Amino acid sequence: MALVVVMGVAGSGKSTVGTALAARMGVPYADADEFHSPANVAKMRAGTPLDDNDRRPWLLAIGKWLAAHADTGAVVTCSALKRAYRDTLREAAPDITFLHLDGDMDTVRQRVAGRVGHFMPTSLVQSQFDALEPLGEDERGVVIDLALPVDVIVARFLE
Repeated sequence: MALVVVMGVAGSGKSTVGTALAARMGVPYADADEFHSPANVAKMRAGTPLDDNDRRPWLLAIGKWLAAHADTGAVVTCSALKRAYRDTLREAAPDITFLHLDGDMDTVRQRVAGRVGHFMPTSLVQSQFDALEPLGEDERGVVIDLALPVDVIVARFLE
């Protein structure tokens, strides 16, 4: 069964697409936000971007969850902004396929500004785009425009 990481910057629609994709595939779903430590959430809520040291335990926990679902398949969201972060996930679960939700910063800023009760402020959107390293040609995955309707994104990915 497939292990899918729905990746992209904050506000790209990872949770919405991930939930729909997992339902369509009939596999478990997890949101990467559930794996953040309280310290990471507090740091982001205060407007401070996470650094690689903050992200490492978070990535290891997501990788462990994926590995535990290798037999059943699963979908998880994770920004997975840098190649090194994706490598960490692949160390735990080598057969991951990435679905990168890509789009422009203005659309993402509007989405983040419209969220209610989420810890990610709009002030951190720029840092997300600054850190983003697109999927390499040797990385298994597809890039799909985040502005498309969710059902279209899911259908295109499953093609």
